This record gives sequence, structure tokens and C-alpha cells, in this order.
Amino acid sequence: MAVYVVGHKNPDTDSVAAAIAVADLMNKSQSMGAIAAAQGPLNPESAFVLEKFGVAAPEIVTDATDKKIILVDHSDLAQSLENLSKGELIGIYDHHKLGDVTTSNPLDILVKAVGCSCTVVKMMYDCAKVEISKPMAGIMLCAILSDTVMFKSPTCTPADKEAVEALAKIAGVADYMALGVEMFKIKSAVGGTPAKDLVFRDYKDFDMGGKKVGIGQLEVVDLSILEPVKADLLAECKKVKAEGRHSVFLLLTDIMKEGSEMLIVSDDPSYVTKAFGVEVKGDSVWLDGVLSRKKQVVPPFEKAFA
Repeated sequence: MAVYVVGHKNPDTDSVAAAIAVADLMNKSQSMGAIAAAQGPLNPESAFVLEKFGVAAPEIVTDATDKKIILVDHSDLAQSLENLSKGELIGIYDHHKLGDVTTSNPLDILVKAVGCSCTVVKMMYDCAKVEISKPMAGIMLCAILSDTVMFKSPTCTPADKEAVEALAKIAGVADYMALGVEMFKIKSAVGGTPAKDLVFRDYKDFDMGGKKVGIGQLEVVDLSILEPVKADLLAECKKVKAEGRHSVFLLLTDIMKEGSEMLIVSDDPSYVTKAFGVEVKGDSVWLDGVLSRKKQVVPPFEKAFA
């Protein structure tokens, strides 16, 4: 039975790179026959990263039935493969809070409080004493720069910075911050992209107090880039909410100003006030200093919805 290594729905660069790198590590250290997978197509940033370092895109897999599975970058059922219980989960490698995935058998698990799953994977390579190839180092480096918003995110730790320094040397990247800027420029390009694709570019559903809540994020170098499509994004969020969600929130993150405008579509917008202490007068609020969905948005919402 093949082993599939897969990240969360609507895969981002960390989810994709971690799946590829863990499969590489497992094959080199354990001859596991692991296959890197993703639950959907690559976003523009991830496609750029894989092409830059000459790495093939992972296989698209959405159902776990009769498969051995290793999860990366998540451990929540809402973000995972369909029919996860009909497969065999043998590992989880992540940097988020532990989710609601359960197993009937023991498994290998490593969850660290760092800014990126690929920082965890770098630790795993080091622990196994397996050499990291230039392509693997390159995509992992990019994932860490992306997930930590080039070290600006409050999720960033000294371990992430140390991993970037080491991976940059292996990958032969002299100026990794310039590479990060190049990546974020690609991430910021929205022209010609359907609003639905933008909403789901980095989107996750959560169970908060028994209510289904969707939170998406678009990171750009300048919020003015999104101004022409903001109305379309809000309209798309309303469609997503109508599919059975209590609320849909979309973070429009300006990485230079270091804050986010949050679009709000909710049965009860007062949850935003409860979570962030800001008055909601329309369809959006500005959240100064908020860059991380994982650390700065999900926890206060979970507390408000509890």
C-alpha cells in the first residue's frame, strides 16, 4: 500500500513543500515508497517556487480510502482528505494546534510551535542525519519565508530564522529576502483571477462552538492592489457563506503596512467585536498588526464563539 504525504485543502506553499520534503525524507531514511500529494492545484506562488527549483508538482489526491496517509501542515478533519477514517493515518508533522484527527493505531507525530511546517521538516532531516538536496532546501526555504511573511509574522521563531539561514546556503540563495519579495509580488498578482479562486487561495473552514466558520487570507505587498476586486471578493464570500456557514471572514493582509483589512459576512458580526474589540460599522474592519490567521485571528475567534 503506497504512503501518501498530503497537506491541507487549498494548499499553500508550506503545505506543498512540506509534503514533497517529507516524502523525500521518508524515502531516503526508511525506503517507504512515499508519494507527495496535494488536495488541489498549486497557487501561483507555489507554482513559481517549484519551477524555480526544478521540483515536480505533487499528485492531486482528495480521498484517503485504502491508502496509508501522512498529514503535514494540519491535523483538522475539516481541512483533511475525504474518508480519512477509511485509510490508515501513520504520521502527522505540523506547526498548528493539534486538531480533531484521531487514530485507532499508534502513529509518528511531531508538532512544534514554530512558524512553518518546513521548519519542523528541516529538524526531521537533521535528526535522521539525511542530507538535504538543493531542490528540497530551496522549496523549504521559500515555504518558511512565505509562512512567516519574511519573519514579520508573530508566529516566527528563532528556529525559523536559523532554518532559513541553513537552507539558503544549501540551496545556493545568496539573498533570500530578495527571493521573498519576488514571491510576494507573485502572490500579490490578482489581475484576471476569478474572485472565487482568490477567496479560496488560502482558505480554511473551522468548527467554532458548533458553528462552521470560514477564514481566508490574501497577502499582498500593497492593499491598493485589491481595491478593484474588493466588491467581487465580498460577493464571493456571501456565496461561500450561503453554502451552510455561520460566517466567512477574508483577511486582506498588507505585508508592508503590517496589518489586515477583514471582510465580514456573518449571521452575527458582533463576534468580530468580541474577538478583536473593534466596532463593526460595515462589511469590513482594519486590524492593525494582524498578519497571522493561525496566531492572531483563529484563537480570538475561537474564544468569542465558545
